[in-house]
Amino acid sequence: MILCITEKPSVAKDIASILGANVRRDGYYEGGDYKVTWTYGHLCTLKEPADYTDLWKRWSLGALPMIPPKFGIKLIEQDSIIRQFKVIESLIAEASQVINCGDAGQEGELIQRWVMQKANCHCPVSRLWISSLTDESIKEGFQSLKPQQEFDNLYFAGLSRAIGDWVLGMNATRLYSLKYSVPGKVLSIGRVQTPTLALIVQRHHEIANFVPEDFWELKTTYREVVFNATSGRFKSSDEATEALNKIKDALFVVKEVTEKKGKESPQRLFDLTSLQVECNKRWGWTADDTLRLIQSLYEKKVTTYPRVDTTYLSDDIYPKVPDILKRMTPYANLTASILGKKLPKSKKVFDNSKVTDHHAIIPTGQAPTSLVGDERKLYHLIALRFISAFYPDCEFMTTTVMGDAGGVGFKATGKVIVEPGWRIVYESDKSSADEQSEDKILPPFTIGESGPHEPSLLKKMTQPPKYYTEGTLLRAMESAGKTVDDEELRDAMKENGIGRPSTRAAIIETLFKRRYIYRERKNIMASQAGIDLIATINEELLKSAKLTGLWENKLRRIERGEYKAADFIAELKSMVEEIVINVLSDNSSRKIEIIEEDIYHGKAVYRRTHKRQIQPLYSRYRSRKERSLHHKRNRCYGR
Repeated sequence: MILCITEKPSVAKDIASILGANVRRDGYYEGGDYKVTWTYGHLCTLKEPADYTDLWKRWSLGALPMIPPKFGIKLIEQDSIIRQFKVIESLIAEASQVINCGDAGQEGELIQRWVMQKANCHCPVSRLWISSLTDESIKEGFQSLKPQQEFDNLYFAGLSRAIGDWVLGMNATRLYSLKYSVPGKVLSIGRVQTPTLALIVQRHHEIANFVPEDFWELKTTYREVVFNATSGRFKSSDEATEALNKIKDALFVVKEVTEKKGKESPQRLFDLTSLQVECNKRWGWTADDTLRLIQSLYEKKVTTYPRVDTTYLSDDIYPKVPDILKRMTPYANLTASILGKKLPKSKKVFDNSKVTDHHAIIPTGQAPTSLVGDERKLYHLIALRFISAFYPDCEFMTTTVMGDAGGVGFKATGKVIVEPGWRIVYESDKSSADEQSEDKILPPFTIGESGPHEPSLLKKMTQPPKYYTEGTLLRAMESAGKTVDDEELRDAMKENGIGRPSTRAAIIETLFKRRYIYRERKNIMASQAGIDLIATINEELLKSAKLTGLWENKLRRIERGEYKAADFIAELKSMVEEIVINVLSDNSSRKIEIIEEDIYHGKAVYRRTHKRQIQPLYSRYRSRKERSLHHKRNRCYGR
């Protein structure tokens, strides 16, 4: 008997149908030579400290650091999980071969391997590795099953990540809670969550300590076109007024007119982070919202595997693209023009060197008939991005006019779209953030022409940095805290990003749950507890985005077989031992207290229930009128 183990019951049902295992049993399907069962995501986890020794049951500074001689796994103590594991265990005992059908990624590999280890699997194991759940993809995957050994490094990377998080999280959380928290309160420290919190706190201090400065901008209007002084900003009123006096009685003279052709390539395909950023910018969705929705689209077979960090497609996808476009019948009016000729094969879309396990997120060609609400919006976003990738570049003409008045230089720039190219795809998408911007179109100018003009002097103030939104925070995590707009440079920095695309949403949500951060409209704000925690942590290794990014780089190198998992774990163990010594040497009496009122500035705290209603956790408002007014005033804190 051949046993297939999937990560979800829904996937098991799809695979069982293709294999002819159509008889439903308790916890599995069977038919012919196959049986198909499933996990519910993680069935196993690393053992807790108390599972190793009684000395670690009680939180004590004297017991730190806690480093087991050998890490072990255990079943998660939940009735449904225990029941399903017994089914898997009995089926593995009967199997002549096991096919690992888990999600094709680091986390999916770890989930399945732990289950097979716990169930004492000794028979040969093959790996199903697919990028979408369409029937065609599953059939192709079963025709090219791979030996499990080919994915050992992927498993070692996932295991190293889990052990590293355990070593640092368990020890640092107990250490800082016992040393700096009030009795009974826990200060959560994590390998990824703490550097992420540090980014938010750093931005808080940059804004709080920002000192605005006045500056003046000199402009003039000639033939209804606004020209800006080429000298830039003036830092003093006297200097700005002097320049204004120079030009107000002089004629404006056109000195130079230049026209330059330009091209704008289609936007890159989506990886998970760019998709989460775009959805946050357009609709205010959280990273977790987007991940949940794109996972649903994947399971409904309309998009490919979502937990990816590349915006490229592999070369083997190129011959499949025309068929995908043809099957996207709701978009026939957009695909017709590109299907009538040979599709371009741009290096900005197809590049094997930029694709490892999975390619960018694209439609599968399956009809999106089962989608509703936000799922449909998300699919439409992905579909347009995919279609536009095969359209020509947008061509435009940039006109620059240089002028002079009273010896002061001025400049005006305008852009005219000559051939819209890929922007045609977005013409009907009026809500699209990709829609063509309204660049000003300049009238014809002649060198040497002159005439009266209307100068103006505008007083402005320098502005502080903006608070992170969930979208900009994801970008900062991706690039280890550096703000980078260039796509190619961002790609190069992904190796050193904080966390993985699939985990960043959960990390942000954890910081909300720990009450280290909170939302104020779309902005992410640091609570007083979060600020105090980062101020208390003196160990740069715990809070530096750059150093955490270097750890992530090592985990990626483990995945590629370029770095040893044992060296990574040994390095983390040494680091934790050093941190324990340094913190225990601190003789200060600092204490950090997480008070719900701190987060919300003395107002009652709210949470969303599963019915999406807002209910108070506690309130000092007695009358119905007071509660109503309070609710209206603080509704932005409900998420």
